[in-house]
Amino acid sequence: MEILGIDIGGSGMKGALVDSETGEILSNRFRIPTPASRKPQAMAKTFKSIVDHFNYKGDVGCGFPSIIKKGVCKASGNLHPSWKDVDVENLFSEACGLPVTVINDADAAGYAVMNYGIGRNKPGLVIMITIGTGLGSGVFYNGELIPNFELGQIPYKKYKKIESWAAASIKERKNLSFKKWGKRFNVFLELIETIFCPDHIILGGGTSKDFNEFKKWINIDTPLIPAKLGNHAGLIGAAVAALKPSNKNNV
Repeated sequence: MEILGIDIGGSGMKGALVDSETGEILSNRFRIPTPASRKPQAMAKTFKSIVDHFNYKGDVGCGFPSIIKKGVCKASGNLHPSWKDVDVENLFSEACGLPVTVINDADAAGYAVMNYGIGRNKPGLVIMITIGTGLGSGVFYNGELIPNFELGQIPYKKYKKIESWAAASIKERKNLSFKKWGKRFNVFLELIETIFCPDHIILGGGTSKDFNEFKKWINIDTPLIPAKLGNHAGLIGAAVAALKPSNKNNV
């Protein structure tokens, strides 16, 4: 079955058609920069533009960069503060005139990796980290999603959240070397290892493709592997999540 997945990030909103059985991307990825205001109405308009680009009619799955519970945004994350308590599913559905299922973006990426990628059939506690504007996280136990773990929100020293110190966007903004940034990212991974003692950590997001550039600065005991689905994982997971009834009720 062909379904449209849309992955929303702090810098860009992108969509693609996905085969729900194989997880294969069936179209070219279409990307529009996230509106500078990052406000609900502006982003809903961009969301509609992505749907219109594909001339698509059907269920739409969306990965959203914040905590989503029963379709409602519970924290603004890296977006505008006005997102808090917005019914994102209703907003986007009204904008495009189609049924929309919205889940956390890192949960979506993790769902793809655990069902179609390197995380498939991995038992125990698996944590997916997406490295981008922020530090997203999807947590799975024996393949089942535990929704809305926002590990990038862990406070660290003078920072309200550690992603303000160790996300890929900080590396770019401060022009950090892979060595300097890798050491920061390692601190984040050490915290995750100490708190959760996971069986595996999987890296996703755009920066995961640079794993060989910074892996020498990572020093944790937990097996750490990059997701081969790369930056497409969020699109794939968002699309397929729209077909799972549990996502409409539990996240």
